[in-house]
Amino acid sequence: MLKTFLSKLSSWYFTKNALPFWGIFLGDCFVVLGAEMFVFALNNGIVFTLQNFGHLLFTFVCYLPFYMLGFKLLHTYSGVIRYSSFVDLQRVGFAMTIGCVLTIGVQLFLPQMSWLMDLRIRDLLLGALLATCVMWFVRVMVKYMYDVTYNIKHAKPVFIYGVKEGGVGLAKSIRNQDPSRYVLAGFVSDEEDVKNCYMLGVKVYPADEKLVEVMKERGVKVLAVSPLKNEAIRNNQEMVNRLLEAGIKILVMPRAQEWDGHSDLNAMSLKEVAIEDLLPRDKIEIDLEAVGNLLKDKKILITGAAGSIGSEMVRQVALFGPKELLLIDQAETPLHDIRLMMARQWPNIKAHTVVADISVRQRMEELFAEHRPDYVFHAAAYKHVPMMEDNPGESIRNNVWGTCVIADLAVKYGTKKFVMVSTDKAVNPTNVMGCSKRICEIYVQSLDKAIKDGKVKGETQFVTTRFGNVLGSNGSVIPLFKKQIREGGPITVTHKDIIRFFMLIPEACKLVLEAGTMGNGGEIYVFDMGKPVKIVDLAERMIQLSGAKNIEIKFTGLRDGEKLYEEVLNEQETTKPTYHPKIKIASVREYEYADMQQQIEALVNASYEEDMEIVKRMKEMVPEFKSQHSKYEQLDKK
Repeated sequence: MLKTFLSKLSSWYFTKNALPFWGIFLGDCFVVLGAEMFVFALNNGIVFTLQNFGHLLFTFVCYLPFYMLGFKLLHTYSGVIRYSSFVDLQRVGFAMTIGCVLTIGVQLFLPQMSWLMDLRIRDLLLGALLATCVMWFVRVMVKYMYDVTYNIKHAKPVFIYGVKEGGVGLAKSIRNQDPSRYVLAGFVSDEEDVKNCYMLGVKVYPADEKLVEVMKERGVKVLAVSPLKNEAIRNNQEMVNRLLEAGIKILVMPRAQEWDGHSDLNAMSLKEVAIEDLLPRDKIEIDLEAVGNLLKDKKILITGAAGSIGSEMVRQVALFGPKELLLIDQAETPLHDIRLMMARQWPNIKAHTVVADISVRQRMEELFAEHRPDYVFHAAAYKHVPMMEDNPGESIRNNVWGTCVIADLAVKYGTKKFVMVSTDKAVNPTNVMGCSKRICEIYVQSLDKAIKDGKVKGETQFVTTRFGNVLGSNGSVIPLFKKQIREGGPITVTHKDIIRFFMLIPEACKLVLEAGTMGNGGEIYVFDMGKPVKIVDLAERMIQLSGAKNIEIKFTGLRDGEKLYEEVLNEQETTKPTYHPKIKIASVREYEYADMQQQIEALVNASYEEDMEIVKRMKEMVPEFKSQHSKYEQLDKK
């Protein structure tokens, strides 16, 4: 009966959000009164206590405000008892000390009042000590009951990968912040000296091939990864595969919430691992001081500001405190989202969101004349390969002519540096989109050379950055695969052997900023994208992560203009290192600005002609442009 009653009582209490603060406050007050009366009775006899009960109770009630003052100052009643920590116990101890000191002070230094009973210092000290112990006991017991009754019923057992500061911090957070979600069942470590030891009352298991078996035996289906172990688990593909095949969830901290190694960790931020978290890659560090010196208190123009790369550029540039941001894009709705983001997160930065077409020279000139940007980050471009195969004229007018307009105006209005975002598809292009970006590269390089040679008056330095696919972008396969998995499949992959380089959007943008800092003009910076990834392996891993069953992978054949692998340099190009290990400089052919200017004007004029004629002119400008899986292959046979 008693066991059933206690079970029902704990279930009722722990389903409540928390006791009201006044309930805890009054409870502590009754504990103080009860403890003082109990100690007095022990030291002075029960008979004497009962004879003077009214007078004694009145005396303790008069002294009670001193303890209440301590509770108020230390806020002992404001915490949720079931989540009590050592800090909460400290507060109780300090509050009782305040109350006891004030009470003894009254006894010693104020004249004796007849209506107050004369109490011995020993009784007051012992009473305060007993009350403190009782309040500690209650808080510890409530927390314990929560952990062993309600918590165990509802929480999932979890192992934590990592035993240093990150792992311990995560464990404490799990126990204190939200113990109803997870209960700590063990640690996992690569370090020999702590294997099979105990930490925080749980065992430390080795991160070996037996780990999955151990977790199954303990009924553990969740592995939380310490922030200090993100790279280790990313590079241990065998361990990840074993965990996923066993149906064990892997939880990591979001990359946006990088841990500084000192502040408290928040277990509530844990999320299920995504494919982006598991792709092997090195951590990217940049010279933040140099970037800050470049951008702080400057006027910055970002084209394509609402796109995948452009919007992340906005976020990263804003961190360095620019004087003014001019954000241009054709897409109204996503640009409005950027506008709201700036107003919410960086209200002190003067941000202008402009819906405009970069190929309209008159409109762009109005903006340049009004704002005169110090730096331009040019991320605007049409980038979907099949779409540009079908619409080569738009590719020329937007990508090529738009770049020319922005570049020319940058020179005219004294922009210090122009950073263009290119693509690895510009190397030995096999499609219209890649070729259009290669023409953009050639134009800005030739313009930079013309300025240095004194053929064009200006001071603008032109820098090009070239990298591959970015995870999470609108054109990435990741969003498509996620959608297809949600719909039950199949996942469509163009070819079983197709490979791509991948980089996270924030990482790519960091390198763009770094390249913009180090560039002196005319360089094409090539980013080290790490190891290439087979798209079919990516699809299989995403199916495992989703937990979905019977998802088919269907091969649909290469799309128009698509090639099996991407390159970052062509055969005639070599690279030179920079001080950043992830950034190299491509040594490329030089072109005369006057010739390129003439050819591009002719190409733009021809962009309204028939598709085949447009592409023919593009191939004449970029001889290495050889179409693949495209109707334009016939032009290469002539």
